[in-house]
Amino acid sequence: MLGVSRLPRSTPEAQGLSAAALDSFVGALDAGEPEIQTIMLLRHGQVVLEEAWAPYRLEDPHLLFSVSKSFTSTGVGLAIDAGLLSLDDQVISFFEADELPETVSDNLAAMKIRHLLTMTTGHSQDTVEALSRDRRMVKIFLGLEVAHEPGTVFVYNSGATYMLSAIVQRLTGERLLDYLRPRLFEPLGATEATWQVSREGITTGGWGLSINTESLASFGQLLLQHGEWDGKQLVPAEWYEAATSKQVPNDSEENPDWKQGYGFQFWRGRHNTFRGDGAFGQYCLVFPDYDTALIITSATTNMQAILNTVWEYLLPALEGKEVPEVSRPARLELLPPVGSAPVGGDGRTYRFTERNDAGLTGVRLEADGTGVFSFEEFDGSGSHEVVCGPGDWQEQTTPGAGRILTSAYGDGDAFVATLRWVETPFVAKFTCRVAGDSMTVDGELNVSFGPTEFTLTSEV
Repeated sequence: MLGVSRLPRSTPEAQGLSAAALDSFVGALDAGEPEIQTIMLLRHGQVVLEEAWAPYRLEDPHLLFSVSKSFTSTGVGLAIDAGLLSLDDQVISFFEADELPETVSDNLAAMKIRHLLTMTTGHSQDTVEALSRDRRMVKIFLGLEVAHEPGTVFVYNSGATYMLSAIVQRLTGERLLDYLRPRLFEPLGATEATWQVSREGITTGGWGLSINTESLASFGQLLLQHGEWDGKQLVPAEWYEAATSKQVPNDSEENPDWKQGYGFQFWRGRHNTFRGDGAFGQYCLVFPDYDTALIITSATTNMQAILNTVWEYLLPALEGKEVPEVSRPARLELLPPVGSAPVGGDGRTYRFTERNDAGLTGVRLEADGTGVFSFEEFDGSGSHEVVCGPGDWQEQTTPGAGRILTSAYGDGDAFVATLRWVETPFVAKFTCRVAGDSMTVDGELNVSFGPTEFTLTSEV
């Protein structure tokens, strides 16, 4: 079910902005290296700019990665307001003896809820990789070495957010998504919200939330309104005031917009902004001084480049200053690659057992010049097939991967397929060649937490 539109629309001029300046901003985003997929701009509670680069759509749910953390913060704030816990509660107090290490170190004992929220748990590195090795993620987190005194060192730590979700679930008897549905998502109209669940049955908290662009914009507006929505205080204003303020320094970060301080699962940014952001360019960026929120979904490994464009083109528009002129195309779209018609295949299925970041397990090239690609879901929930043919984007929907757009062409003896999982940032290119009884696939991913290129050879 798609989210209900709750946001009024207006023209830029009616809200004190120049339409030409916003066109230049869109043109600059389009011309930049990062691939932008959707944007929405709110000014004084009104949508004054909304764009989607076809084949992406504003109404599609989108995987938000670490923007999820800001929603987890909201859940913690609501639980605190309900008297279920406090910022100074010990983390270990929420777990049973068999979940704790045999010896509880002084640093682990000193770790509090506020340290999970501010990424100052005392760990020397992000714990999420260690957690992902086993289904008992809570037990693993509690058993890791806490090298520093909690509260003294900022280290970005998605595992800490997972623990916040686990604690809320222990206290409420509900997964975090279910706890937030009547309190946050349904009032905002974000009825399409889904959230990944770990193998031990806990909402992942630090990642895995999917909502559409307008629902994320509604969250941005809620932040601007200090937790108030339709005359009702959904979230205590005091919580958002604290959560979006600088709680701890993070000067050890390198990029300028990631060293302005950290709140309770919100980043502080330059120009008195704050934001939730997620891997590969997902943003809920709030400008309190200008009563403005900007939502961006995209696919990039250079998240700073997007913020630089915001500071160069959107910020002066909000300030009423001149904006560098950039022409924007009449149609915003991401075109399928073009090439020769593919040569027909032999109809055999070639299997791949080597694990890869695309989850590809098999390829069959048909005589009519189409290809059928088999994928295994990373969470082990099943598999699905995707058909790729030449020409314009072709759409299909799968239970595990949502809406997928595909196109293919021929490059000599190679079948080249491009797949866009449009409810995520991910795009894959597969170049398939058959030699004798074997197929080799050269894979390229636009963005990835691991290698972006790999080669697979089918087993004979």
